[in-house]
Amino acid sequence: MQNLYPLQIKKTNDGKLTVKWSDERVDEITLTKLRDECPCADCKGESVIFNNYIPIKSPFKAAGFYEISKIESVGNYAIQIHWKDGHNSGIYSWDILRQIGENKK
Repeated sequence: MQNLYPLQIKKTNDGKLTVKWSDERVDEITLTKLRDECPCADCKGESVIFNNYIPIKSPFKAAGFYEISKIESVGNYAIQIHWKDGHNSGIYSWDILRQIGENKK
């Protein structure tokens, strides 16, 4: 299996993130899907020993919930997205980003 990595990540003006991959695939991910699939423990929950934490999702979204303020690289394996509502704890690894782009997540 080859190591896939993004060659370019770009936010578009029409509410999408375009990812150009090393295998020449191009994914267009809506910011809504990207935020809804945030992999952090606050959004997805977590398991600690034998207890599971499942977050309660509010039907109300804060202003800027689906808007990106900035994107930072995390080493050579992920990006961290800072959303305009202040949320920034999700680390999107290349594998997670690819799965979201392929609609497998």
